Amino acid sequence: MSSNLSGGTRDTSAGRPSTPLGRNLRRVIPLVLGLAVLALLAIILPGPLYRLRAVGLGAAFGLIRYGAFGGMAAVALALLALLWCAVSRASVRPIALSVLALVLGAVAWGVPYLWLKKAESVPAIHDITTDTHNPPQFLPDVIALRTAAHAANSPVYGGSRIAALQHQAYPDIRPMIFQKPPATVFAAALSTVRSMGWTLDSQHPHTGIIEASSTTLWFGFTDDVVIRIEPQPDGTRLDIRSESRIGGSDVGRNAARIRRFRTMLYRKLGLPAPKVP
Repeated sequence: MSSNLSGGTRDTSAGRPSTPLGRNLRRVIPLVLGLAVLALLAIILPGPLYRLRAVGLGAAFGLIRYGAFGGMAAVALALLALLWCAVSRASVRPIALSVLALVLGAVAWGVPYLWLKKAESVPAIHDITTDTHNPPQFLPDVIALRTAAHAANSPVYGGSRIAALQHQAYPDIRPMIFQKPPATVFAAALSTVRSMGWTLDSQHPHTGIIEASSTTLWFGFTDDVVIRIEPQPDGTRLDIRSESRIGGSDVGRNAARIRRFRTMLYRKLGLPAPKVP
């Protein structure tokens, strides 16, 4: 370090002025990075902790909320740090740490924000079916599984109000009609269930019923699926129903699952899949 005429000091190794503000910001930037890391962990860890039953669902969502706020704060502080870096012509290290904090904070804030916007764009329903007048019914064994898992949502369909909300949000979720024999459609549907990685709970070729469940990777939420295949004068009709065990809103997950199933099923039957509006 060396003195200058103005009474300040200069960092001779870097060739840049060393001021109290600069020294304080150099100490603050690692703290901002630490905040961004903690915010990201608060977004990532609630799912595994909930699956391990270390925290309840309310606490898990609370951690995510705090992580989002922490990420927002980290983004604001990282931007201020980058502004200082630009003004003071800082070295590479504080710039790199500030950029890393900005990126991690943006992820911690942005992911919950995108979830929120997605939830606001779809109706708060959790039971989607191609037949809202006569939905496929879950068989007793699957109902027993839901009871054992303490499923909060009833397996009884919600009726006309839910149907109206579904038709408005997902007008393409309709019965599937194929000009193929029921046995062919049943085999293709069973193959599709396995290809999608669902857990096959039951299959009944004589009644055309297939039941399965799909568990999310992060939180381990389980949704139940029942498929009903019936002969028709002009071929075969397939209806599918997907219902979440917990949660008032599925954030569009069940409709997306049915669409993926439909696309893969059509491909297995050698048919062009319907387009999603």
